[in-house]
Amino acid sequence: MSGPERQAAIYLGGVSGRRPRVPIDVHELEEAARRRMRPEAFAYVAAGAGAGSTKRANESSFDRWRIVPRMLRDVSERDTSVELFGRRIAAPLLLAPVGVLELAHREADVGAARAAAAEGVPMIFSNQASTPMETCAEAMDDGPRWFQLYWSTSNELVESFVHRAEACGCEAIVLTLDTTIPGWRTADLDLAYLPFLRGKGIAQYTSDPVFQQLVEAESGGPGAPTPRPNARVLGTLIQMVRSHPDRFWPALRSGRARKAVERFVQIYSRPSLTWDDLPFLRDLTDLPILLKGILDPDDAKLAIRYGMDGVIVSNHGGRQVDGAIASIDALPAVADAVRGRVPVLLDSGVRGGADMFKALALGASAVCIGRPYLWGLAAAGEDGVRDVIRNFVAEFDLTMGLGGCRSIIEIGPETLTR
Repeated sequence: MSGPERQAAIYLGGVSGRRPRVPIDVHELEEAARRRMRPEAFAYVAAGAGAGSTKRANESSFDRWRIVPRMLRDVSERDTSVELFGRRIAAPLLLAPVGVLELAHREADVGAARAAAAEGVPMIFSNQASTPMETCAEAMDDGPRWFQLYWSTSNELVESFVHRAEACGCEAIVLTLDTTIPGWRTADLDLAYLPFLRGKGIAQYTSDPVFQQLVEAESGGPGAPTPRPNARVLGTLIQMVRSHPDRFWPALRSGRARKAVERFVQIYSRPSLTWDDLPFLRDLTDLPILLKGILDPDDAKLAIRYGMDGVIVSNHGGRQVDGAIASIDALPAVADAVRGRVPVLLDSGVRGGADMFKALALGASAVCIGRPYLWGLAAAGEDGVRDVIRNFVAEFDLTMGLGGCRSIIEIGPETLTR
């Protein structure tokens, strides 16, 4: 089918008021992003852990489930909306937290936030954002937003992040559990590239008053070695300083930019985190808390036992454990364990509206997408993200209708076969 024919097919059956400007093939969009991004930046966001088997399985496992359309049902009107924690959203779709969006486009998190608000879907602000959450919240007006939390070694910083999220209108906290230890990412190791070491993706930290106090305090541990000056070292230092919120020369002369990166590295990750730490977070906020990274049904049961309000089935886009179970393969058992007591969201591997349909049929309340909207951001900024959202929603709407479903509640396991 030619490009104009594909576009006409979408417009003939598209969602009123949310038609995409252009039809999008996610894999073609990825190639467009590859051409626009620096090689080390693209490698950081595109690669999976190890040999990449989990990343590949996330997508290929969707193909093992096939939709069984039903005929002669009145599907002239369809309702794609869904309610999550008291908020009705246009479609069962959220923008997943993706760190360091400045690697894709200068609009970074603000461009994605504006696109999400315009299309009526929630954005989950990344803990590793390039832009402070308050700036993104302002750009979204009253659009729905959540906040992703990585649990630092500093509980005071955790508390500050949560209270800031509350203050800027976030409607839920997403605690990500699967990255307390970084995965084995060979692409980053080959290129010796980690954006955080250049001051990128730490805007939530450098904009935080508690973190600033931690920067000024003595670390109590060995500092980073001072490298010998050369072109590469100077280039890295300049990137650090440019990423810091202070003006360039004061940040350079004071050394605060380098100190912020060093402090971030020291406190970012807490591999000692256990279930017994969750009551601390639960006592901090009345917002719904979801645990992201759940793949085992027993962990889903524990989440409910510890007072959590939802789970996100995710393997971090295949970036953490090579050979891990695909997210869609883990979903049915987790949904069965939860038994409707809390929402179950699916993240990792969703590449179109048909995948959204399959995820909901297997028990998901909604899905999160990450790389697809990042590719859209890289290709065309805010407009690119809006086109990705519109394509996903339009295909989901058409798949619902062609499958014989008028609303979300009609999408059940009987609509699929393995």
